[in-house]
Amino acid sequence: MKKSYDPHAIEENWYRSWEEKGYFEPSGNGEPYCIMLPPPNVTGSLHMGHAFQDTIMDALTRWQRMKGADALWQPGTDHAGIATQMVVERQLLNEGKSRHDLGRDAFVDAVWRWKETSGDRIGQQMRRLGTSVDWSRHRFTMDEGLSKAVQKEFITLYEEGLIYRGKRLVNWDPVLHTALSDLEVISKEEKGHMWHFRYPRKDGRGHMVIATTRPETLLGDTALAVHPDDERYTGLVGTEVELPLTGRTIPIIADDYVDPEFGSGCVKITPAHDFNDYEIGKRHGLETINILDDNAAIGEEAPEKYRGMDRLEARKQIVEDMKASGLLEKIEDHTLMIPRGDRSHAVVEPYLTDQWYVKIGPLAKPAIEAVEDGRIRFVPANWSKTYFDWMHRIEDWCISRQLWWGHRIPAWYDADGNIYVGADESDARARAGLGEDVALRQDEDVLDTWFSSALWPFSTLGWPEQTEALQRFYPTSVLVTGFDIIFFWVARMIMMGLKFMDDVPFRTIYIHGLIRDSHGQKMSKSKGNVLDPIDLIDGIELEPLIKKRTTGLMQPQMAPAIEKATRKEFPDGIPAFGTDALRFTFAALATTGRDIRFDLGRIEGYRNFCNKLWNAARFVMMQTEGETLRESRDPGTVDRWILSRMNRMVAEVESQLADYRLDLAAQALYEFTWNEYCDWYLELSKATLQSDDESARAATRHTLLHVLETTLRAMHPIIPFITEEIWQRVSPRLGIDGETIVLQPFPQAGPFDQTAESDVSWLQSVIQGVRRIRSELNLPPARRLSVCFQGGDDSDRERYRQFAEALASLARVESAKWVESGYDSSQCAVALVGDLKVLIPLKGLVDVDEELARLNKQLDKESAELKKSKGKLGNRRFVDNAPEAVVEQERERLAAHQANVEHLNAQIKQMKALR
Repeated sequence: MKKSYDPHAIEENWYRSWEEKGYFEPSGNGEPYCIMLPPPNVTGSLHMGHAFQDTIMDALTRWQRMKGADALWQPGTDHAGIATQMVVERQLLNEGKSRHDLGRDAFVDAVWRWKETSGDRIGQQMRRLGTSVDWSRHRFTMDEGLSKAVQKEFITLYEEGLIYRGKRLVNWDPVLHTALSDLEVISKEEKGHMWHFRYPRKDGRGHMVIATTRPETLLGDTALAVHPDDERYTGLVGTEVELPLTGRTIPIIADDYVDPEFGSGCVKITPAHDFNDYEIGKRHGLETINILDDNAAIGEEAPEKYRGMDRLEARKQIVEDMKASGLLEKIEDHTLMIPRGDRSHAVVEPYLTDQWYVKIGPLAKPAIEAVEDGRIRFVPANWSKTYFDWMHRIEDWCISRQLWWGHRIPAWYDADGNIYVGADESDARARAGLGEDVALRQDEDVLDTWFSSALWPFSTLGWPEQTEALQRFYPTSVLVTGFDIIFFWVARMIMMGLKFMDDVPFRTIYIHGLIRDSHGQKMSKSKGNVLDPIDLIDGIELEPLIKKRTTGLMQPQMAPAIEKATRKEFPDGIPAFGTDALRFTFAALATTGRDIRFDLGRIEGYRNFCNKLWNAARFVMMQTEGETLRESRDPGTVDRWILSRMNRMVAEVESQLADYRLDLAAQALYEFTWNEYCDWYLELSKATLQSDDESARAATRHTLLHVLETTLRAMHPIIPFITEEIWQRVSPRLGIDGETIVLQPFPQAGPFDQTAESDVSWLQSVIQGVRRIRSELNLPPARRLSVCFQGGDDSDRERYRQFAEALASLARVESAKWVESGYDSSQCAVALVGDLKVLIPLKGLVDVDEELARLNKQLDKESAELKKSKGKLGNRRFVDNAPEAVVEQERERLAAHQANVEHLNAQIKQMKALR
């Protein structure tokens, strides 16, 4: 083995070998186990959320594969309607063209060409992460098989009356000219204004005051509303007011929705341009007046003066006109939530338009029952509450999008607007018994991307054909996803799975948290805090990192601040950590929390862990050079101890993986490997390996190999590359047959040896006690010490005889003797091991004056820090105004300084007694 661990020298070669040899394909044997990869957008590149989620899924899949399951991790990509269309439209724009210049068919062909040449970037990045998906089964939501599945889904739901076309309010993107789902709308606080307008009462007896943040919508008002219990307006309900600038009158209505405490307690109702107003309008039978067009300009239903104006231009004009009419009461600065399209960044308008909808109630009911009766369980369980809350309030689903790229809606219209649905035009005619003499035109819209991805758990397995894969792997085993798409994807998969497969799509839904930066902030391009997982694997120098973070910003003025912050955080760029260190970090962070902070210090620590494992393997290989050790005879106490601790680790890892606690599985692996195998067993083994007892040496050499090989298999699901590289060297020395660790069995926990564990725990306690005393007295590590044992029982004496060589080697004990209970220990340093006292006589061991000077210097420093900390916490302004985390941190500092001062005083007292 090379002297130092170099992840880049091994990772890509091993992945290429695994993929070429088909190790990721289902074996056809064992119980089926299937995970569906949430399909990333075909336009996408691997971000931290993908990498985190993929690490979890890969660990689970590799674990089950090693346990003998017929494991399938099904990959694929989503056609990502809006995102992909925008990418190709930008390319055309650079050529001075638009999609309309090409026409629909030619544009769709251009998108397919882009997909074939540029659409697999994320697939290559997933390979770098080590994901063991079965690439031979890769699916795309627009491929032929999945397109047929989508057609069947639409036709079936339409024929059963569960899909209909209707005019309703939607999120409308005036730049992309399409309806958007709630997920595609990002609402953020922005500074704006609140305009207070007067609406004259029709009876001439004063006016009503309303407040609005969108004055242009005044043109579409069809009522004013007050709360039915608001005594200020009791006599006005049912009367009318004049709607300024329009020549219309509108009624005053009463509705429980109105908050009488907000503003004047009177609100304007614009059913065609506000979601809440739309519901009020339906309750009261109000007219809906659409005053905008597809571009969010003022349309034909508005007064002629404003027609054709952009909405913001109209807003300005309406405010001026209201002021001129004496109807503007006041303008206030106001911070409000502004909804913007996540792709175009245009302000989204609630817009009344004809769209296709799924009637969701009949589909939602069985989906709720599937979670209630336990056929599907959420992990953690509390996410079921979120699911139920949304499902009980669910509304019909708008599934049409005004795009060209996507599954075109399989519906045709005749001249009278009658609808005919079928797989193609001839099928639609046949279903309706319609002759060729009736001209038909196909619906221009495409289906929402979520409509096709709702079929993902079974369409990828071949549905609507009853394939062998579908019968074997459906329902799938577990869905791994973030909580942010429980509504948009998870719920819809459950509904469609129950509808078309008559069974749930998965048994378990594992909900993980979202990756944040080290300060808990969401990673975003605009904040300049995005980390690229490939950069963490390969490393990136400072200047390319700055360029990456500041290129393509929506707000270019943010670039200097982002550059400054990047230079401060990464003065030398980002070092290369390798894939395994990144994966171990993700596993260790996979807690049950909602937000997960990613700190570069963690990945650096796990890179050190990989180095530790590599160096341990080098030591073992050097100690077993040229040997094949198939079995161990008569292992010693220390050998039996590490075997027992290994079995406990294996049991813990198995248990935690079964409970989806990758963080605790990673913790168990880390603590065993670093603390017990490397720090203790390797050191304790050295004395045996240097002894004259060949039988003991052989047993230790076998144990070194066996424990390392078992640990590698336990680690493999989380850190696949380094474990494969080391296993290839270790396994032949144990006579193990096999091409790869990927297909080796996951370890099974053997028996625990409580006697050996108790014996070695005694040894560890004695060594740690001696080392602590050595550290406190500032004694050189090489200096040998005389030790006295006081108290204890016969088992302590037996353990000392058994471990005398280990104590001499690891604790540098020169001599030891047992003393009676009356022995004067006042001039000894003491360590306690149960009822046993470990005494180290101090006379002649230290220079008392020098040691007192050192301790007093430390005491002065600690006392100063203690005083400083007390001062801070005694300051009410600090305690009341500083963030809670900062105050808590200061309290922890105070406790630490207090403990240090007390400990130093005790040491000084002991030193003075030696004079």
